[in-house]
Amino acid sequence: MGQRPKVELLAPAGNREALMGAIHAGADAVYLGGSRFGARAYADNFTAEELTECIRYAHLWGRKIYLTVNTLVKEDEFSELYPYLKPFYEAGLDGVIVQDMGVLAFIRERFPGLELHASTQMTLTGAYGGELLKKLGVCRIVPSRELSLGEIAHIKERTGLAVEAFVHGAMCYCYSGQCLFSSILGGRSGNRGRCAQPCRLPYTVETGGRRTKECYPLSLKDMCTIEHIPELIEAGIDSFKIEGRMKKPEYAAGVTALYRKYIDRYYEAGGRGAGFGVEERDLYALSRLYIRSGRQDGYYHKYHGRDMVTLESPGYGENDEVLLDGIRREFLDKRPVRGIDIEARFETGRPARVSLACEGVQIAVQGNTVEAAQSRPVTEENVKRRLEKLGGSAFLPGTVRVSVDDDAFYPLGAVNGLRREAVKALEDALIEAAGLSPGRGEDNPVRSAAGGLGAGREIKAGFHGEDSSRPPGASDGEGGFHLALRTKEQLAAALAFAEAPGREKLLTRVYVEGDLLLGGEESLESCRRLSGICEVVIALPYIIREKDEAYLGQTEALLLGYPEVFSGVLVRSLEGMGWMSARCGRYVKCYGDPGLYVWNRETLAVWRGVLSGFCLPYELKASEQRRLLGGGIPCEKVVYGRIPMMITANCVSNTAVGCGGKREGGRAVLTDRYRKRFPVELNCAHCMNIIYNSVPLSLHGELAAWRGRVDFRLDLTVESGRESKKVLEYFADLGAAGFGKPGERPPWGEYTTGHERHSVE
Repeated sequence: MGQRPKVELLAPAGNREALMGAIHAGADAVYLGGSRFGARAYADNFTAEELTECIRYAHLWGRKIYLTVNTLVKEDEFSELYPYLKPFYEAGLDGVIVQDMGVLAFIRERFPGLELHASTQMTLTGAYGGELLKKLGVCRIVPSRELSLGEIAHIKERTGLAVEAFVHGAMCYCYSGQCLFSSILGGRSGNRGRCAQPCRLPYTVETGGRRTKECYPLSLKDMCTIEHIPELIEAGIDSFKIEGRMKKPEYAAGVTALYRKYIDRYYEAGGRGAGFGVEERDLYALSRLYIRSGRQDGYYHKYHGRDMVTLESPGYGENDEVLLDGIRREFLDKRPVRGIDIEARFETGRPARVSLACEGVQIAVQGNTVEAAQSRPVTEENVKRRLEKLGGSAFLPGTVRVSVDDDAFYPLGAVNGLRREAVKALEDALIEAAGLSPGRGEDNPVRSAAGGLGAGREIKAGFHGEDSSRPPGASDGEGGFHLALRTKEQLAAALAFAEAPGREKLLTRVYVEGDLLLGGEESLESCRRLSGICEVVIALPYIIREKDEAYLGQTEALLLGYPEVFSGVLVRSLEGMGWMSARCGRYVKCYGDPGLYVWNRETLAVWRGVLSGFCLPYELKASEQRRLLGGGIPCEKVVYGRIPMMITANCVSNTAVGCGGKREGGRAVLTDRYRKRFPVELNCAHCMNIIYNSVPLSLHGELAAWRGRVDFRLDLTVESGRESKKVLEYFADLGAAGFGKPGERPPWGEYTTGHERHSVE
């Protein structure tokens, strides 16, 4: 086994100046966003011309450029993706960081050879998801920031994928990619790079019979792991990623320079961590470079903790202006250059020749034939002066040798052209010597769409309108519903409803939270009775981690042991999908939750042959959702339920009053400045919180427009048994009335229609 390559230092850049500063400070690679499809819509970002120039500049210094294409893409935006990426691909772009599964498949087919990196927005939490991504062509993953070093090492060992992990910068409270808080409250979606950061606002917490004063329980301190560099390298991380595309160039350069210093120090010591230490002045510098309320080292050594949260103030600390001025002078105001040796020959009757040499790389170019002068021959001084004009390039003339025949004539403008041609050829040679691409040119084969993981049929070309036909598996129009439930009381209410005279056909599928089935025979018996009336499906957790392996084994045993009861599973995450594909996909059905984010028909193509059904996403409006119908996979639509706004590893109850360690979990409530109350499910079985919206989504007035086109789904979350009964009976009455205009107001009072009429930007 060969020696592992040195870890890559990956810096952020929100604009050209930040990119230059990061490269000059020692970044091995830079990630940045263009004008579209990036998850930092409010950064300066790069124009197409700037980005192509920056790719070449980075390559000239042996550095790589990764482009963020890490937003969810709507169906009507897909036509813009190919022309947007094409010039960057041709310029030699090294890789793309992607969230959307359809975008992933699209780029893999249209841009061969371009590295595909799975964004942290994909919420990758384990090896099952990693193995699935590897099958889809991904070569590098950015796992969820909540993972421990042990979990990251396990993923790498199992999959062999390169691992890019955050080591410094801002931290989201929610698992990245699973936050709908900003989207649902204000229409600014984190999945589109427009997060309004409601996590940085004040809330009170009610839990365990206690209520806190107003504080900032969802605002995490910034991460700083510079003291753990040896341990992170030895865990197998391939790329150290610094967060901060929204921050100033001084931040990108300054943080990069300090991590460069200590990464190099580790390797200079022979790759030994013994005696490794960070100087106090450098820790001070990091604490004065746009750090939010103190430093913490993230989740690498802890699952969660009160010490990670900025309870008192979420604002950035005071910057050191002297420090910032020093960073600017050293890395931003100065542009490094490389010395080159120049040799030129202008011999009458022969082609002009210019040779350049730099750091062991040599090139030569030829021009037109040198003619005999009729009156005024060209001189060595004139030629030399023009060959030394290297301003604006990355080179500085060193030794210059020019040989010109006494009677030679060569236009001085042509000498300038020859110099430019030679400089470009030298740049290309230096880039290739660094193992990078000087550009792919315009020979870019356009390929047809990939079929995805399954052996599904081709989606009909040219279909982009609303489909008036009834998709396979859609509601039969007789008032039936799918139902998702989470508690024993809700299960009991569902069973009583389903067994009531005249209600036999109203529940057609029930998703039962898997945790209910592992705590005794009562819930299993209820499911057995339900299975005689409707389809029963086991719902997997929103987040699956390595510690949940035993849970997955028990779930698989239920599926194998009771095939007459359970027809399949509801998957809510990439890890759940990977587990299904690896373990159970051969013998049970697989249904997709809204969090799998099917936003376009390319994503449908990926999952065709894998999913038996999918749920329309929360963030698309009705007209955008209809464009996903007829794509070969039956679909359902949530018409009632509290939307999960955040799925978190940190725990608001633990932050407020400490961890009780109760396996049965419980509830908490967050109250915001406007006295809106957000219920929080304390899921202790999987050690996560689910923060729900303050009011339920209710589309009771929209059912007629969707009748016969999708299956209607009701999600029970925090409802009591009695409240669950009212929900079921209300929608049953709507179905009995033919889903016409609702008569009575719903019993839950205040509600939202979500993005039904207004999509996210």
